[in-house]
Amino acid sequence: MQFKRDTPLYSYDIQRQGGEDVLYINYLGAPFVPDIANYAEIMERAVDVLVENPNISRMVFVQQKNYNYDINEVGMLLEIAQLYVYFVKQERILSRDKLGGNEQVFTQRYQNLFSFLFLLKKDPISAYFELKRIIVEAKILLDKSFPQEKSDQTNHIVFLEKIFKLLEKTRLIENVSPYLKGYKKGDREIYNRIFKPDVIPNFTFTRLVFDLPDDAEIVDQYKIFSKDFDESLVTILRKKNESKLIYHLNPPENSLSEDHNMLLNLARGVLVEHQPKAEEFTDTERTRQVFFNISRDLVQDLAQSKGIRLGYADLNRLATILVRHTIGFGLIEVLLQDKNLQDIFLNAPISQTNIFVRHQEYDECSTNILPSPEDADSWAAKFRMISGRPLDEANPILDTQLEIGKISARIAIIQAPLSPRGLAYAIRRHREEPWTLPLFIKNKMINPLAAGVLSFLIDGSRTLLVAGTRSSGKTSLLGSLMLEIIPKYRIIVIEDSLELPVDSLRKLNYDILRMKVRSALLRTGAEVSADDGIRTSLRLGDSCLIIGEVRSVEAKALYEAMRVGALANVVAGTIHGASPYGVFDRVVNDLNVPVTSFKATDIIAVANPIKSPDGLHSWRRLIQISEVRKHWKKDPQDEKGFVDLLKYNVEKDELEASSDLINGDSEVIKQIASNVKGWAGDWDAVYDNILLRAKIKKEIADVSEKTGDNNLLEASFNMLSNQVFHRISDEIGQEVGLPTSERVFPEWQKWLNKEIKKRKI
Repeated sequence: MQFKRDTPLYSYDIQRQGGEDVLYINYLGAPFVPDIANYAEIMERAVDVLVENPNISRMVFVQQKNYNYDINEVGMLLEIAQLYVYFVKQERILSRDKLGGNEQVFTQRYQNLFSFLFLLKKDPISAYFELKRIIVEAKILLDKSFPQEKSDQTNHIVFLEKIFKLLEKTRLIENVSPYLKGYKKGDREIYNRIFKPDVIPNFTFTRLVFDLPDDAEIVDQYKIFSKDFDESLVTILRKKNESKLIYHLNPPENSLSEDHNMLLNLARGVLVEHQPKAEEFTDTERTRQVFFNISRDLVQDLAQSKGIRLGYADLNRLATILVRHTIGFGLIEVLLQDKNLQDIFLNAPISQTNIFVRHQEYDECSTNILPSPEDADSWAAKFRMISGRPLDEANPILDTQLEIGKISARIAIIQAPLSPRGLAYAIRRHREEPWTLPLFIKNKMINPLAAGVLSFLIDGSRTLLVAGTRSSGKTSLLGSLMLEIIPKYRIIVIEDSLELPVDSLRKLNYDILRMKVRSALLRTGAEVSADDGIRTSLRLGDSCLIIGEVRSVEAKALYEAMRVGALANVVAGTIHGASPYGVFDRVVNDLNVPVTSFKATDIIAVANPIKSPDGLHSWRRLIQISEVRKHWKKDPQDEKGFVDLLKYNVEKDELEASSDLINGDSEVIKQIASNVKGWAGDWDAVYDNILLRAKIKKEIADVSEKTGDNNLLEASFNMLSNQVFHRISDEIGQEVGLPTSERVFPEWQKWLNKEIKKRKI
């Protein structure tokens, strides 16, 4: 909420948001920062409002920055407010019948308790010590009292102790009790231990806990950079007795000066009147660039009118922040800039639940970010415009994409009635460049031998399913296998959610066509169904066929494609399943593909997370590469239709070759070899080629580590390396008949060394 400039100072408004009553108090124009901990009058004013409005659960002091006090902090003050009302209105502790005594005694007791009540609202800790002093003096007076006065004085002490016990049991006093040693009356520093507002810039609604937790140790710290002079600091923290780490974000928004905050607040007020129309969101990149230019000009004009000097970097930074918090997605965009994040979760009710993230090194973390209902609603409206799809009670699910420069993410949104507490988001961040097999070797997802086998199978035009649980790396692995396809072959990609690296491959000059089909979650819509998309692909010419994920009825069409003509090229996709039999069970029993049709599958590669014994850590690993043999009739598990080529050894933390692979008993690989001159019947030559590919992938990973050049692991170099490998293999094959490892690898290595020298120049 934003108050107008002419709104009276200290006036307030209460709004119902996300199932809670939120109090906004206007401090615009106040000569000090509104701070409950350091200012007695601000605490007293807050307690007075709570006396009148006991249902408030959150309190926001509005200035150039908003200072938000959460439900726990407000709850402590609310107890004080309720206790004050109880003392004054119900107990009437200042009345004569409660205080008793003669006129002189009554006056003294009245003055003491009046002093206590005066302090209670503005300084409850001082009030606590004041009441303790009053009780001590009352007990001293008891010893000095005449016999006829002792009964009255004893009753008064019992009355005071009753009041004291009520105050002592409040959460505020209980929370500060460990810090009361050495306390001096009137010292407000102690309140800083329990009242720590989230500081929110006035141009956004999302709350951040700015201070690091007192009882947490720093595990890691790093910066996030973007091209627009944007720099954020991430601190990973561990709290005692908590298994989930804390991802503490300090974005540029948090470190702005008061002048810069004022400029952004004024500029935002202008820009919100000129929000882009729905049709403009069809080209989000262009719209953002236009708004960035407008924001720069607007901020510069406002700065000049206010006499504020802005440098080039400051101007760009403020314009970037302004775009982010007007037509953009606020701090979600800052999180998406972090290459270490894989998933971002916003659970309902959004205003009461911190954002959670999945970090590639630290697994699931809680963040210091609390989104607001206003921001969540605004983001949902923008995603509706970007996707062109509905999101309402009749259509409570929305799957779409977010593209911001090189940043790409899959967005899943649900709302009521599916999510009874309101909007919830699951955001999957895609890597800016495609994964490659050497990159997976570096990360230990696979080992070099697995990379060699997979490369060989792709060149052999096999049908392959990458299986695994959610977040096991299935789609990333499939994307890396697409880079193993020789660029001269056409590729058709069919997806309901755009996750595969099609644009990156297109930039590498691949002949690639993407088809967007209707999600299995949607019953109707303008998009073509997945099964119709697969059947259409068969009419689009000779092509490799890549299916983003096999989810539903399109499985029948996929196996139809496998059986009636796609076998001349690679057919690959991802599917949920934790084992080869789990894939068979899903395809045959859940998706109703005939048993005999399942035999069109040649290879099943299974990726699953591997966990540490304590359960606190997990790592993505490819745990199995199995071939599907064709002799079985009903159940491949019982009839030994699944044969492992590589199997994960948990003790060694890597895949190991099976005896079937080593001894040449793989029917799929022998079938590939049967169509290659010089390989038919010569397993040693075939296995030599697999090991050659493995050696090349390993060499790339090793050289990258030795030279510190991570670009060697990326898609462009991987594609170039593959092309050189095929060219050298062709030349040596024509020369001596077979492209053997002992001839090909030295030639390829010469090329690699030349490339590295070029990069150093």
